Amino acid sequence: MPLLFPTQGTLSHAFSPLPFGRAPEPDEQLPVSKPHKPQQHRYPAWSAVEDLKSKAGTLSEEARTELKKPGQLVRPTSGTIELYSQKYYSTCIIGGLIACGATHTAITPLDLVKCRRQVDSKMYKGNFEAWGKIGRAEGLRGIFTGWSPTLFGYSAQGAFKYGGYEYFKKLYSDLAGDDTALRYKTSLYLTASASAEFIADIALCPFEAVKVRMQTTIPPFASGTFGGVYRITRIEGTAGLYKGLYPLWGRQIPYTMMKFASFETIVEAIYGYLPGQKSDYGKAAQTGVSFAGGYLAGILCAIVSHPADVMVSKLNADRQAGETFGAAMGRIYKVIGFPGLWNGLVLRIFMIGTLTSLQWGIYDSFKVYMGLPTTGAVAPED
Repeated sequence: MPLLFPTQGTLSHAFSPLPFGRAPEPDEQLPVSKPHKPQQHRYPAWSAVEDLKSKAGTLSEEARTELKKPGQLVRPTSGTIELYSQKYYSTCIIGGLIACGATHTAITPLDLVKCRRQVDSKMYKGNFEAWGKIGRAEGLRGIFTGWSPTLFGYSAQGAFKYGGYEYFKKLYSDLAGDDTALRYKTSLYLTASASAEFIADIALCPFEAVKVRMQTTIPPFASGTFGGVYRITRIEGTAGLYKGLYPLWGRQIPYTMMKFASFETIVEAIYGYLPGQKSDYGKAAQTGVSFAGGYLAGILCAIVSHPADVMVSKLNADRQAGETFGAAMGRIYKVIGFPGLWNGLVLRIFMIGTLTSLQWGIYDSFKVYMGLPTTGAVAPED
């Protein structure tokens, strides 16, 4: 009886890839069919979904890379400079030199009017009147009287100040131990900054003496820095360059102590108020915090150091030959009184606030450029 269903051989022959009717040879192998894979262009919806998933993965990886950058910015291992190494301190010295030298030189016109008004409060009624009179009489060069000793003196001072602060902060922290240094960190800032400024003022003093004399005498007693140094030493000896050192210490050491301690405290408070941590912010934001903290610190610095600043100007301009420091101060104070110690305060607040903010901004920008963390808020690890 014939089968109702075809045999396996019949089915194999019917669906063979060989031409219909040709039987395969005994040793001939049939081609193996490959599993069918749909082409992506035939399924546009499926293709779009896969494409979006691929792009999302790429973007997520790029985002993770970008998010790591701010953290790498403030880690002590960032860059190629090892913290507290000789190269690290050299970088801080150069940063301080640039920050102080450039900013003080740029505000020479403000400093000129301030010094002249401190010596004679009735000389000018205001800044614009002063610049107008000086410009008409001496030209633009007259408005920048004293720029040369300012550049030399404050470049040297900035190098010792910022480099010395970083050095002494690390030194005193190691001597005190980690726990004690953290507990008394404000005292650490004050001590380190005072030590650095003590040395920095010795470098600044000769140039400051020349600057003040050039700015408070009409016409200026010297046309340049080295001409002024030569004239002072020829008449008064080397001691003439340092006769304002004690009042300079009296002005600059409190100023610098306030500058560094208040800056560190203000920056820490700003990051404490902002969401997240310091490492969550990029270098532009961190530099902006340095600028804001520097301006607020500068206002405090100006108020604390202003009486000594007035006295420095008076002593350099009006201290008599052979007169002792104490006698000169007593004589000057009898003439100007307590209110006279505050002549030009408003101008100096504006000047020092701007100056300090620019210095911190330049200094920390230079540190970031060299691969170092910005100052404040996070204590760097060894």
